[in-house]
Amino acid sequence: MLKIVKQTSFLVFAGIFLVIFFPGFARIQELRQKNKELEVNIKKLAAENLALKQEKEKLEKDPEYLERVAREKLGIVKKGEIVYKLVPEDENKRK
Repeated sequence: MLKIVKQTSFLVFAGIFLVIFFPGFARIQELRQKNKELEVNIKKLAAENLALKQEKEKLEKDPEYLERVAREKLGIVKKGEIVYKLVPEDENKRK
C-alpha cells in the first residue's frame, strides 16, 4: 500500500513538474533558435555594411570610379555629349 502511495505521489509530482516547467523549456528552445537566426542576420548585415563603407570610400577617393558609376547607374552625361540608345532588334519588330 505504501509503495502505491509513493508511486502515485511521484507521478503526481512529475506531472505537476512537467506542466509547470515544460512550457518554459520550450520557450527557451524557441529563444535559442531565434538568437541563432539573429546572429546570422547580424553577420550578414555587418558584411553588407563593410561593403557599403568600402563603396563609399571608393566613391569619395576615386573620381574616375565616381564618374563611371554616375554614367552607368544614373545615366548622367557630360555637357555636349550625345547619348545613343540602342534598341535590340526583336523589340523593333513588336512595335
